[in-house]
Amino acid sequence: MDYSQFLLMPQEMGLLLVFLLVFLYDTFLPQKMQKALPVFTATVFAIYTALSFIPVAAGEAFGGMFVQDPSTWVMKGILNIGTLLVLLQAIEWTNSDFVSVRRGEFYELILLTLFGMFLMISGRHFLLFVIGLETASLPLAALAAFEKNHYESHEAAAKYVFTAVFSSAVLLLGISFVYGLTGTLYFGDIAYYLVGEKSALLIAAVAFVIAGVGFKLSLVPFHLWTADVYRGAPTAVTSYLSVISKGAAAFAFLVILVQVFGAVYTSVWEWMLYVVIAITITVGNLFAIRQRNLKRFLAFSSISQAGYIMLGIIGANTMGMTAMMFYVLVYIFSNLAAFGVIAAIERKTGKVTTDDYNGLFKTNPWLSFTMMLAMFSLGGIPPFAGFFSKFFIFVGAAHQGSVAIYVLVFIALINTIISLYYYLLVVKAMFIRQDECAIPAFKSAWSERVGMALCVLGIMFIGLLSCIYTGLSQISEGVQTLFATLS
Repeated sequence: MDYSQFLLMPQEMGLLLVFLLVFLYDTFLPQKMQKALPVFTATVFAIYTALSFIPVAAGEAFGGMFVQDPSTWVMKGILNIGTLLVLLQAIEWTNSDFVSVRRGEFYELILLTLFGMFLMISGRHFLLFVIGLETASLPLAALAAFEKNHYESHEAAAKYVFTAVFSSAVLLLGISFVYGLTGTLYFGDIAYYLVGEKSALLIAAVAFVIAGVGFKLSLVPFHLWTADVYRGAPTAVTSYLSVISKGAAAFAFLVILVQVFGAVYTSVWEWMLYVVIAITITVGNLFAIRQRNLKRFLAFSSISQAGYIMLGIIGANTMGMTAMMFYVLVYIFSNLAAFGVIAAIERKTGKVTTDDYNGLFKTNPWLSFTMMLAMFSLGGIPPFAGFFSKFFIFVGAAHQGSVAIYVLVFIALINTIISLYYYLLVVKAMFIRQDECAIPAFKSAWSERVGMALCVLGIMFIGLLSCIYTGLSQISEGVQTLFATLS
């Protein structure tokens, strides 16, 4: 074995080093120093995140099973940014009396799931992809059940486990069909053998693979677990699940759909996927209107956002890939800003419903301002980053040029107007509605304020810094081989 192959995995090796440092700190340092573990983890991970953006050499490892290129490098860096924000916002929660005894396990499980997502992103062999998928999925079930004395946390973990098991079984069934047809699990080889193949077994295999990954993305009709898991899991876990896991699954879906099943998808399943996207965006928006619990509210919002992310994926071109990565980056800042406010208020008061936020502006103006910007960005109101992300995702999808795409983009635009209604309901509660029993004024923890401040800066300036989108575009243009199947 040539150990120089590991030089192509600096982000993965760096992440394992962070995991090892956290594990050693948690295991061997005395109890009086354990309270500093969250700050230590966030600091080490911040250093690792900064170093992870140092450009790395492109290449293949382990016989082509693992690929490192500019697009995978940037996508991992984006996920690192989101994870760092989650770690910052979770510092005060992990130091609480109830969680402190298991704070080390929380950080170790988070880092382990992120490592699995990195394998998903760089995997170009279905065996490595499934290993990464399960490494990312199983620890999330433990994280969902982290508050073990809460019934809802148990329910969330059970539903997530059952969903993960069934979705993995469906995915593996599809992969087994593909292996039976081609005799290989390498993405590139599968695409080569499937040229001109239109058998019923292959059509079913593509359907099973799309369904298996669709569970991870919460696409309709594979979304039924999302709201209950988001509500029952601790808010720090919910925020991580809603953005980091979704971003990794979206990039993996893009690679599989385009590089493996590109020819079959365009001739057989393209219209069906258009229908799934339209239903996902619409159902997510309509059900979000009915929610009063803010975690369930953001769960259905994330279902709708998954549909928008899919618009970039079906673009199947460099513009679509750029728009998808930019959308995930903006979504991380916007969604984590909202979850940061929810986590701070829930930790102090235990309140998580929309009605609880009535009159919040008078008692906690900073939290209200942060939540308002998050809702504006998620809704796509200019000049905030969410407007630019939606604009680019629509342009990237419409660039394909078919009538069906134009219709789908029009449906997405109509749904954007619907989403403005329920996002502004939260703003109305904070700034217009009055309540004599409003949430009292309180000072959130420094780590929560830092996390929310970074999110606010991202919401306000990412869309205005054209160099970010331009850089992503140049990186996408450099990965032409990804779209060779459709050319």
